Amino acid sequence: MSDDDKESKTEDPTAKKMSDAEEKGNTPSSSEVGIFTSTLAIYIYLVFFLPSSISRMTETLKDLFEHPEQWRLGSSIDLISLATHLMLEAGYFMLPAAIMFMAFGVASSVLQNMPAVVLERIRPQWQRISPVSGFTRIYSANGMVQFGKSLFKILVVSLIMFLTLKSEFYRSLDGMFADPMVILVNLARIAKKMVIVILFSTAIIAIADLFWTRHHWFSELKMTKQDIKDEMKQSQGDPVVKARQRSIARDRARKRMINSVPRATLIITNPTHYAIALRYAREEGDAPIVVAKGQDLIALKIREIAQEHGIPIFEDPPLARSMFAQVSVDSVIPSVFYKAVAELIHRVYATRRPNKRVR
Repeated sequence: MSDDDKESKTEDPTAKKMSDAEEKGNTPSSSEVGIFTSTLAIYIYLVFFLPSSISRMTETLKDLFEHPEQWRLGSSIDLISLATHLMLEAGYFMLPAAIMFMAFGVASSVLQNMPAVVLERIRPQWQRISPVSGFTRIYSANGMVQFGKSLFKILVVSLIMFLTLKSEFYRSLDGMFADPMVILVNLARIAKKMVIVILFSTAIIAIADLFWTRHHWFSELKMTKQDIKDEMKQSQGDPVVKARQRSIARDRARKRMINSVPRATLIITNPTHYAIALRYAREEGDAPIVVAKGQDLIALKIREIAQEHGIPIFEDPPLARSMFAQVSVDSVIPSVFYKAVAELIHRVYATRRPNKRVR
């Protein structure tokens, strides 16, 4: 991606953009968190499981070397029996560590992102083997961060490890001539001290890398203003097209309304700005229904159709304005208008004259 493209991406990614990225397997995941959890698993193993394992392994080796006559090696069966016994003891020694490694490794992945099957990640892509793409990745900002983490782990961790274990050098030499049980205990103590140093170091790196990974992922998903507009068009439809559709829908509704005017019983006008077409038939309902209403040009069209079909027209500006504001088409008029409209209907039924304009 060019610098110009990055500079134009100033908008935060939308929820849809982040969701699409996650569906394609592009999720923020820190490898340092996995290293930290693995180190934590080692430390828990050293504290809670290793002492009993060392005791059992020590007894096994002591019994093997002090009483070798128990294990005769006269045939291949004897050799297989001895090897099986040692492998079982080694398995008892290493099995808790293996289980904890797997459990903590899975937990570190699940806590960052829920696992999902994404075939996109295994699809062959040229950029993954392209030397140019590889060079760009190595010398990008993310590549520099990875280099900084590696440098920190090599230099700082090594320095802290040296200062921590400096006092153990001569004690380790003396332990070479001690009881085997003491040797294993000393090795466990030294290993525990080393793991504590590594644990704290990886914790610092994991926290920093977790924030950096999510920040880098969020930055890579940033969008331009045009991207946001295009996404809105895809999810909600093109505004121009939708406006055109609304205009067509209004035209069709207006035509249906105009076609209903000949069915009206009377028209109430402003006289020029508003026109309300009402229909009342005793067999259809107890209250009049608004079959059409309009303003200005539409009001003029309603009056023209009413005159062509001999529908009585009444000029009542207050009533016309109130009904236009409060009543929608194909709705029964509210009870507040019953009295005024009933008087007009009574006049219609009283006159029964076509093309009669009543004032």
